[in-house]
Amino acid sequence: MAASLWLSGGGERLLRLLRAGRSALGAGLSLPARAGWRHLHGTRDLLGTPGIKIFMPALSPTMEEGNIVKWLKKEGDTVSVGDVLCEIETDKAVVAMESSDEGILAKILVEEGSKNVRLGSLIGLLVEEGQDWKQVEIPADAGAPSPVAPPAPAPAAPSVSAPPKLQHQPGKLQVRLSPAARNILETHGLDPSNVTPTGPRGIFTKEDALKLLQEKQKGKPSELKPVVSPAPAAVPSPSPATAMPSYPRPAIPAVSTPGQPAALGTFTEIPASNIRRVIAKRLTESKTTIPHAYAAADCAIDAVLKLRKELAKDDIKVSVNDFIIKATAVTLKQMPDVNVTWDGEACRRLQSIDISIAVATDRGLITPIIKDAAAKGIQEIAASAKALAKKARDGKLLPEEYQGGSFSISNLGMFGISGFTAVINPPQACILAVGRARPELRIVEDEEGNEKLEQHQLMTVTLSSDGRVVDDELASKFLETLKANIENPMRLALN
Repeated sequence: MAASLWLSGGGERLLRLLRAGRSALGAGLSLPARAGWRHLHGTRDLLGTPGIKIFMPALSPTMEEGNIVKWLKKEGDTVSVGDVLCEIETDKAVVAMESSDEGILAKILVEEGSKNVRLGSLIGLLVEEGQDWKQVEIPADAGAPSPVAPPAPAPAAPSVSAPPKLQHQPGKLQVRLSPAARNILETHGLDPSNVTPTGPRGIFTKEDALKLLQEKQKGKPSELKPVVSPAPAAVPSPSPATAMPSYPRPAIPAVSTPGQPAALGTFTEIPASNIRRVIAKRLTESKTTIPHAYAAADCAIDAVLKLRKELAKDDIKVSVNDFIIKATAVTLKQMPDVNVTWDGEACRRLQSIDISIAVATDRGLITPIIKDAAAKGIQEIAASAKALAKKARDGKLLPEEYQGGSFSISNLGMFGISGFTAVINPPQACILAVGRARPELRIVEDEEGNEKLEQHQLMTVTLSSDGRVVDDELASKFLETLKANIENPMRLALN
């Protein structure tokens, strides 16, 4: 019993109890065994069971915070090494978080649905098998809100016609407000002191303000009135010689009210997901730091369509995009100087040809990777592309399935787009934009040298390249070789 109490964290208390017991026995006193057991057992309950901490992990190289989508284990469940504890939305996808310890899930400190949980935040506690998980000791800093800012002196009373300002009232804690939340509260005269903030570090967010506004609307719809713009302060009239024309100050558009018709000039703000914020950051970085160069070519895909039809007779289903992936990979093998990345100071030629394919999802664009595409056949590429696209749309991609890549392909042909330019995905040096197939008439010569018109299916491909590592001449040669490989698909079997 003493050893188990020592291991449970009550060692020092136990030692003092044992010493006290020896002193009592030495003085001729006796301790009933059952009473002594109850005393020691109560000491253990008072101390609590120490837990194994579960922290928010880094599930991608660029991840800074994550959203807890769903807990797959509940408090009291037994957990083994490798069991999935919860699903976390990173800046790339929804990733399953596996346990690296075994025991019992004693406490969930961050509930599912929580957003913007910083890396390293404590999200749960495990205890070892045999310990009382209900008596787990909660760390003092777990879930503790940021300290509230000290009360500030009350500002001067506002003008009667001005919107009500949030002022400090005696007996109420001052709430830390985001700028958007402050605008909503002041516009509609709402009091945030009775609402628990949900933002990081105890900040009252815009979502909290909109929720408070919606609750007030449901309870007292008649109290919501339009806010009158503040009257301008009286100023001395200038002389006619120096008088300047005055213009009314434009009103700031108010946030739209849920459940109410949108007023003129209002807007609805859509919260950005982690993936959307990272996409915005990386696109901005790409367009501002990479010197994009563009080159386009029209490829005839009649031979590809004919071969695809022949394969379908043998129940081999492949798409035109699968042929483009294979042709691009073969071209990169033939021209390794294009299969490069830029690390900020030098060009790196990659040994493996890994093609990133752009897939549109509800959470934004993500680029799963077909590894070593040059060594794969058309049918294998088709199966890989289909499986990766489904996992991307379901949010089930593993980090190794979307991190890396040496060359990207974005195909908007299925949306009826004839041609477009794509943004390079750093640190890659190139991305190929693929348009739809379209019929066009071409003048061709027959075997006797006579000219005639023939209809061909043409497809425009546009290469966006990093001018620091792929110059115009190299980009032109790449497109020339790619065009030859697409128009003669039998050549793809030779590589």
